[in-house]
Amino acid sequence: QSNATVGASGSWCQGLDIPNELFLVLGLVSLVENLLVVAAILKNRNLHSPTYYFICCLAVSDMLVSISNLAEMLFMLLLEHGVLVMRPSIVRHMDSIIDMLICSSVVSSLSFLGVIAVDRYITIFYALRYHSIMTLQRAVVTMASIWLASTVSSAVLITYYCSNTILLCLISFFLFMLVLMLVLYIHMFALARHHLHSISSQQKPPATHRGGSLKGAVTLTILLGVFFICWGPFFLHLILIVTCPTNPFCTCFFSYFNLFLILIICNSVIDPLIYAFRSQELRRTL
Repeated sequence: QSNATVGASGSWCQGLDIPNELFLVLGLVSLVENLLVVAAILKNRNLHSPTYYFICCLAVSDMLVSISNLAEMLFMLLLEHGVLVMRPSIVRHMDSIIDMLICSSVVSSLSFLGVIAVDRYITIFYALRYHSIMTLQRAVVTMASIWLASTVSSAVLITYYCSNTILLCLISFFLFMLVLMLVLYIHMFALARHHLHSISSQQKPPATHRGGSLKGAVTLTILLGVFFICWGPFFLHLILIVTCPTNPFCTCFFSYFNLFLILIICNSVIDPLIYAFRSQELRRTL
């Protein structure tokens, strides 16, 4: 019985054999989607507002995820098949550059997801003061600060990647963004529910308003669900690296790292569908 248990656990800990072609296909789909978003926002002057600039920056961050993934896959394939021959020192240098690009895209994507949540919160709860709160100048400063911070932090992370302190900082950042989005979206969800309840209490509740409130509540639930499913396993992986690097269960969990990367790339594919393509103006431009 013990031998059977060991064999079963061993098979579970083999990880998933994910073909490189899947990484390449998802990366290309994400790249095309996010390129369309950026092109549409730049082309249509009606979309030149802080809200759409933040969505554009999120699309650029997701493009970096796709480009870094495609670059790494192509780089590895060329090396494996002997098409590209490089000294080990140059390979390590190229690997560090690609890793820095990946880390920068991860940090900036998380940051802009949080900024979009804050922007939507201001739009709903401070609608009359929105244009005085979220001015174009403040939006530009916010975007520049995020790009600068993500570049610096990714350089520090790659330089000191063996330090648990650095990993704890990245984990803390993820948890902060998760809590921020959770609090803001729950508050917005509560407003949509209250709106639906107030309409339902009338004698003849308009179906269109009820549908709009329900649609808004469902959208917020989808946003949080997608964020947690796509990013959660990767950051749980980092937490286990810090807390139990030699534990058999944790070691088994580490073997699924490629699956966690696939989920992050899937997030880059899903983001435009949630944040950008729901806009009628943007769809018309496309």
